[in-house]
Amino acid sequence: MLLEMNHIRKNFDGVDVLRDISLSVKQGEIVSIIGPSGSGKSTLLRCATMLETIDGGEITYMGEKAVWVENKKPVFAKKDKMKAIRSCYGLVFQNFNLFPHYSVIQNITDAPIHVQKRKKDEVFAEARELLKKMGLSDKENAYPCQLSGGQCQRVAIARALALNPKILFFDEPTSALDPELTGEVLKVIRSLADLDITMVIVTHEMSFARDISDRIIFMDGGVIALEGSPEEVFGAEHTRMKEFLGRFREK
Repeated sequence: MLLEMNHIRKNFDGVDVLRDISLSVKQGEIVSIIGPSGSGKSTLLRCATMLETIDGGEITYMGEKAVWVENKKPVFAKKDKMKAIRSCYGLVFQNFNLFPHYSVIQNITDAPIHVQKRKKDEVFAEARELLKKMGLSDKENAYPCQLSGGQCQRVAIARALALNPKILFFDEPTSALDPELTGEVLKVIRSLADLDITMVIVTHEMSFARDISDRIIFMDGGVIALEGSPEEVFGAEHTRMKEFLGRFREK
C-alpha cells in the first residue's frame, strides 16, 4: 500500500474539520475526492502531505510511519526517514504556487537539483521532456506572469513530476481556471493516467472524476460519507450524495 491514513482527526479553533477518517491508496490507483465546500477535502490532502499537523491518527507511506499522535501530540518520523517519505509524493495546488521570479525551467529544475541533489544535465533534460509532454516546449524561458492560468498549472504539474513522486496529489487543480483552460489541464491529467501514475485528486469536475477514477470518495461534514467505484458512488441511493449532485446539475 502506498499511502494509509488511519483515524485522522483535525481540529481548527474547536471545530472538527476531519473526524476519524481512514483511507488507503494502492500503487497505480486514481482516487478522486469530491464533496461540498467545507467538507474537509483540501484539509485531508494538506494532512496527507503534512502541510497541516494532524490532531489524531497516523499516516504511513509504503509501510513507514510518517506521523502519528502520542499523548495528544503529533510525533514525526526521524529526519532521514522523513526526507525519504517526502520524496514519495508531489502536490499540485489550485493556485499554482510557482516562484514568480523564476523562469519556467527554473521552477521545474530547482528542487531536483537543490533538494534531491541530482545532476544538472540530467534534470534539465528531464524538465525539457516534461515541458514537451505539457505542450510548453516554447515557454521554458518565460516567467509565470507571461503565462495563462492553464499554462501555469501545466508548469506546476511538470514541477511536481520532476521529483519523480510515487503518488501525486491534486488540490482542485482547475478551480482557479475558466472553462476553456480547465479543459487543457484536465487533458494533461488524463494523459498521466495512461502512464500509470498514482493520483489522489480533489476536484469539483464531476464528469472528469467519473471518467478517470478507479475509486471515488464522497466527503461530507468531515467524514467519508460514501466510497466506491464511480458507478457505485454516482448511482448510490444516498441522500446527501443525491443532494450534492443535484446542486451541481443546477449550476
